[in-house]
Amino acid sequence: MAELTGKTIALLAAKGVESIELEEPRKAVEAAGATVHLLSVPDGVEDGRVQGVDGDIHPGATYQVDHLVADVSAADYDGLLLPGGAVNPDTLRQDQGALAFVSAFFDAGKPVAAICHAPWTLLEAGVLEGRTLTSYPSIRGDLRRGGATVVDEEVCRDGNLVTSRNPDDVPAFSRAAVELFAGA
Repeated sequence: MAELTGKTIALLAAKGVESIELEEPRKAVEAAGATVHLLSVPDGVEDGRVQGVDGDIHPGATYQVDHLVADVSAADYDGLLLPGGAVNPDTLRQDQGALAFVSAFFDAGKPVAAICHAPWTLLEAGVLEGRTLTSYPSIRGDLRRGGATVVDEEVCRDGNLVTSRNPDDVPAFSRAAVELFAGA
């Protein structure tokens, strides 16, 4: 397994985040030695916590937020992890601070890993033109209209970007995210 000791990864999520897409990649990144900070936006948090979901509709676990995205900088982090769930990226893509944060990772060439519906946030941040990625099937048309090439693969890597389609891809996505963050 790749080594991430000394690296700090931002995990950006809001209400409606798919629990398995937050929990499993986070565990993999932490097991490889990284520190992970859960970031959110004011509209995505209640009482300092993000409400997760299972299967996009059933209430799941809640997660303690470490910082609001407005209080940190992409310069503070070595990589960005974006879990899915339909409501989560819809909330994030309406927050200008979250979009600026995401854009800053791409501007700096830092690694970004996004799964399921998370590429919606990338689309709204304007970072997909000319990129190849995968996602949940229902948002692929949006991504194509945003200038991306979309493939149907378990994991797709395009430079500093790793993407996957859905919760079934979480094991492969988690491994690919760790490798990406390690610089492999």
